[in-house]
Amino acid sequence: MKFSDEALDLISRIKKRYPDGKQKSAILPVLHIAQAEFGGWLSPETMDYVATILNILPVEVYEVASFYSMFNLSPVGKCVIEVCRTGPCWLLGAEDLVNYLQDKLGIKVGETTPDGMFTLKTVECLAACGTAPIIQLGETYHENMNIEKVDKLLADCRANVKEPIAHWSKKHIKKEQA
Repeated sequence: MKFSDEALDLISRIKKRYPDGKQKSAILPVLHIAQAEFGGWLSPETMDYVATILNILPVEVYEVASFYSMFNLSPVGKCVIEVCRTGPCWLLGAEDLVNYLQDKLGIKVGETTPDGMFTLKTVECLAACGTAPIIQLGETYHENMNIEKVDKLLADCRANVKEPIAHWSKKHIKKEQA
């Protein structure tokens, strides 16, 4: 397991943003890069590698990776559908959307469809309460969601996805390098 040269260059520049001995401060962007580089999820081996790169204990990486819902600790589908489950979204129909998605996709929250296309997650506040219910797919918010919009979103995913959609994708690596 090894980061690409581009990723290593970016990680080096990120680490330089922090004073000596404070390399742990780079953990979030480095985990994003690792997730993008290594298949859209963070295996224990990947997290150990990140710990080595940052010269910190593996448990420090595990703590951060397991805290944030943006990090996947098991393999995920090409499209990770994240439905906000906090008060305003739930009151405006997010629970119905989750139930619909589970039935339509034949999976439960936290599972991936057998074809590897979709993973369904519920997450804490996506901070768009005024346009609830919210679904996040990759970096994109889909607001004021309803069943019809969910069906269109699923169809669009099936028609357009050629590589995994991640919060932090390889395009970010190239953008940061510019």
